Amino acid sequence: MTVETKLHLIGNAHLDPVWLWRWQEGYAEIKATFRSALDRLNEFPDFVFTCACAAYYKWIEENAPEMFAEIKERVAEGRWVITGGWWIQPDCNLPSGESFARHSLYGQRYFLQKFGVMANVGYNVDSFGHHGMMPQILKQSGMDSYVFMRPEAHEKALPHDLFWWESEDGSRVMTFRLSNSYGNWAKNGMEDKIVNHRNTAISDGHAIMSFYGVGNHGGGPTIENIHLIHEIQQRPDMDGIRLSSPNHYFKEMMQIGPDIPVVKDEMQMHAVGCYSTHSESKAANRRVEHRMLTAEKFATLANIMLGLPYPLEALNRAWENVMFNHFHDIMGGCSIKEAYSDVQEFYGESLSIGAKSINAALQKMSWSINTMKPGVKSLNKEKDWQLWEQGNLGTPLVVFNPLSWEVEAPIAINKKLAGVTDAAGNPLPLQTVRAPQTNIADKWDTLISGRIPAFGYQVFWAYRDQTFETKAPEGAAHTSGCMLENNQLYVELHADTGYIKRIIDKRNGFREVFAGDGAVPIVLDETHSDTWGHGLAQYRDEIGRFNKAELKVIEEGPLRATIRVISHYGNSVLRQDISLLHDSADVHVKVKLDWREQHKMLKLAFPVNVTKPRAIFEIPYGFIERQTNGHEVPGQIWVNVSGQESSTTEGNELSTFGLSLINDTKYAYDVLGNELRITVVRSPIYADHFGERDDQVEFMDQGVQEFNYVLSPHAGSWQDSGVVRKAYELHAPLMQIWETYHEGALQQVSEGITISSDNVIAVAFKPAEEGNGWILRCQETYGREAVTQLSIPTLNRSWQTTFGKCEIKTFFIPNGEHDPIQEVNFVELTKNK
Repeated sequence: MTVETKLHLIGNAHLDPVWLWRWQEGYAEIKATFRSALDRLNEFPDFVFTCACAAYYKWIEENAPEMFAEIKERVAEGRWVITGGWWIQPDCNLPSGESFARHSLYGQRYFLQKFGVMANVGYNVDSFGHHGMMPQILKQSGMDSYVFMRPEAHEKALPHDLFWWESEDGSRVMTFRLSNSYGNWAKNGMEDKIVNHRNTAISDGHAIMSFYGVGNHGGGPTIENIHLIHEIQQRPDMDGIRLSSPNHYFKEMMQIGPDIPVVKDEMQMHAVGCYSTHSESKAANRRVEHRMLTAEKFATLANIMLGLPYPLEALNRAWENVMFNHFHDIMGGCSIKEAYSDVQEFYGESLSIGAKSINAALQKMSWSINTMKPGVKSLNKEKDWQLWEQGNLGTPLVVFNPLSWEVEAPIAINKKLAGVTDAAGNPLPLQTVRAPQTNIADKWDTLISGRIPAFGYQVFWAYRDQTFETKAPEGAAHTSGCMLENNQLYVELHADTGYIKRIIDKRNGFREVFAGDGAVPIVLDETHSDTWGHGLAQYRDEIGRFNKAELKVIEEGPLRATIRVISHYGNSVLRQDISLLHDSADVHVKVKLDWREQHKMLKLAFPVNVTKPRAIFEIPYGFIERQTNGHEVPGQIWVNVSGQESSTTEGNELSTFGLSLINDTKYAYDVLGNELRITVVRSPIYADHFGERDDQVEFMDQGVQEFNYVLSPHAGSWQDSGVVRKAYELHAPLMQIWETYHEGALQQVSEGITISSDNVIAVAFKPAEEGNGWILRCQETYGREAVTQLSIPTLNRSWQTTFGKCEIKTFFIPNGEHDPIQEVNFVELTKNK
């Protein structure tokens, strides 16, 4: 050894605020554990305590302020060490990229405000896996090192437990994988652990960390723990053992600079079943993450344009709920059933806050648009009980787009109409579609297709009685029997099973998209799996398939054609509404599943017609390529399988072709060879860790759930497919407000942002946490460097910047038009601070 210290002993208390208990019990345990840690600090002058998770500290601040004051003193003294920098120790695969940014924003700023320090060390010792963009997220959060435990050595081989971890953009953090648990429960076990870890340090040639303290349900270091350490320290053959913290350890390693490897990979896999457990909470998480961003964007625009007060306190409270629900035993779906009632309450409050914030902003903006028409003297609802139309002047419908690019999409209007025009008066093709109500003869809505500017809106004019001569929509969709077709795709279904028999891409040489039947609902046995999927790599034990299908045409076009497929397995029913839009190269599927199976899993399978397949998955704020070996893996909102297919051109040259699958609620996939499967549902027992399975156990995900997915075939690489924008459009749809006639300062069409590079998107737009200004966060999505021009017309701001591969950039835009725009990190501090 080249240094005196061989072993840094880390006194900690792993605290699961929710797992086999509800959050109220976790709340009480955190108070007791923090009291115990303070007692140890009083009893042993050399003791050092390490603890993460801003949420725990806030609970103490609110409920035990006298204890909080003691903690502040110990933090200032340097013996209570804050690590992690995040609101909670989240699942590190399932939250969105922006959610990780918010953990950093709210966690680090809380620590800075309350204690005058920020965490230097990222800390997720019990999370089940860690996505490959973590190094950039950590660096952007003010942390340059990281400690984790899972996957353990038997689950993932690493060249060394201390290494430089590098993400796709080139960011690096010094990372340590701890071994033999984050805690201890027995005296003999702790002594053996210390001896073994010290021997490992000597063998490695540099110090390592060893964690101790009762964990999971809190507790932390015991008096006996510390007495044992003191006894071991007195042995002549056990020198170099130090009561320490991760901060001290990484500071020492940075100074020494040991020769350690660089690892450019994700830290997976542990507990693969956690990415498909408890569909309801996962669906709620996906929905609330996108709703929060939409709420912030529109509330910010309404504030800038019209002075509407920004709902800061409410939105912050909503984010705190969302971040708490990211805790790994909650998002991982491995907590008790009762805990998920609380989870839904937290999500429900946040969804409600988001909805109210969006509505207030949209109503403020729509009410300020000049929609007055000649001849209107006052409002008068004589013509129709729903619409404010006078004569044949039309009723204004304002449609908003929360995304940073122009979106063309179907717009469903909840009224049967004779005609619709855009803001310029151009008549639009329309289609009468079934409404959700059955109100005497009033059961029809109107479908149009409209273009809405980026971060903006357009007013459409709806006419109850007046018709217009319109051109047929380009590439009209139509259906007949088991077939859907437009100018770009031909889709054929099997009449008996409802599986997709073929999709032909007419744009690209009439290619066959599938190598066999697609959208095949495969039922798998998972009796051998616990809730987590411990010890498993894949789920592939097929025991049946949904079949006995009933097919029915429910929409005939021209804007949208839809075939409803209802199939059966056991006591379960699967309904898929398979749709083709006009002039579209995508197949949209709306799913309603009534699942009544136990210890079974449902996957939808799509064999892509390519050779040499490559599988690319979206991960938080990035993407990763994985082996096509059939392993169950986590992913975000899209996955792509691409490869080579023989071309029909002269010479039979090989060309690249592929298929993207986008969905709005699911997180688990597998790819075996060229076959892509999405995991729709699992039904394990709640919180079953290979326990005794008696007749009183309860199974997950029984009953009805709904979700949507999109199949998007493409020629060329996945980066040329437009998958990222399509995925966001599924999750952040156009929004609308019925209006009436009024004067206003705003025009009938407005654009809120322009970005010159197709591979750069704006994810977040909000007020800055401090200072008079605004925050815009953008992401490079395809791994291609881009010189980009950005403009925000409402702020009269325009600037140019360069995005590196997979780079995330956060801009602070001061209110003063001549003050320079600055790049800041996730904590909204300049990068040199």
